[in-house]
Amino acid sequence: MINFRMLNRFAALAIGLGVSLGAHSAQKICAYDPLGAQGYLYNMMRDYVIAMQRVNVYLEVKAFTNEALAVEEYRNGQCDAFWSTAFRSKAFNPTTAAIDSLGATTIIKDGRVDIYSSYQVLRKLIQTYSARSPKVQRLVVRGDHEVGGIMPIGIAYPIINDRSVDTIEKLAGKRISSFDYDKAQAVMIRKVGAKPVSADTNTFHTKFNNGQLDMIAAPSLAYKALELHKGIGSKGAVVRFPIMLLTYQMILNRSKFPEDFGAVSREYWATQIDRALQVVRLTDSDIPLATWNDLDPEKTLQYTLFLRESRIEIAEMGLYDKRGLRVIKRVRCKINPADAECGTKSEEVWAPKQP
Repeated sequence: MINFRMLNRFAALAIGLGVSLGAHSAQKICAYDPLGAQGYLYNMMRDYVIAMQRVNVYLEVKAFTNEALAVEEYRNGQCDAFWSTAFRSKAFNPTTAAIDSLGATTIIKDGRVDIYSSYQVLRKLIQTYSARSPKVQRLVVRGDHEVGGIMPIGIAYPIINDRSVDTIEKLAGKRISSFDYDKAQAVMIRKVGAKPVSADTNTFHTKFNNGQLDMIAAPSLAYKALELHKGIGSKGAVVRFPIMLLTYQMILNRSKFPEDFGAVSREYWATQIDRALQVVRLTDSDIPLATWNDLDPEKTLQYTLFLRESRIEIAEMGLYDKRGLRVIKRVRCKINPADAECGTKSEEVWAPKQP
């Protein structure tokens, strides 16, 4: 449900700041949803369009089931903004896309992964990037591109066709999907001795369902939508382990919108966190209980620390944005200051690049 009180506040802010929001009209947004105009993610965008009318910005949304095409339409000027996974938005703003780095938002408490606190990290990050300040503006703007909003879409769970593969060692030789446009994935897959198989958001589920892949990573939102039960079969499982918390992000061409629109847009999406997390909880419940595979706490802790070490290594390779990871580290330590990492400069002070 749209928060009209919040929208009225947006309008008041816009007027108070002297923003001429009526000066532009009919900007086009390319929105990726695997189910097209019938999908939940596209429906969120339709509500956004209605919300922005309250501040006299009128938008058109074009649904895409091909994420690469949606982004390409933005690149060639056919769209003024796009709505996609952070894996694609990373090319335009790697700092906010760093949220979707291996284990970056995961909180460990008392030797266990604390999912609630992990989502609190994500909530705080979205709120941080929606704040109005020159410092934040420098983080969300790169050239003509500005982050127009961030929304959680759930945990990236390991989804496998053989539930007996329950350790990192057993991943050796397994075929795992790897998005070509996110080089960090291939690095991580090779690190565990597995084989990266080229895929994207249009093909990874088809390859898994057809038996061409042994494992993929996806949120519960994809389970029904992409019919992942076909690839899981009778022997596979969804492993209840957070590889990362995933987000959708909007990128705007600043020259096509009123000056203050990016801030208004980010504030709107920050009001949608609870709505998005409610959908995440519902889609988690869509997965049959027998399909889940729970790791013991010791393995969960071990693998989370392994992701942390890998994330730092991948950042040193230049594949994760260090500035973004620094912001996330500070938020993690606000949520969980007792973690041993908070007494170190890890992910805050980086070694200088070698000549």
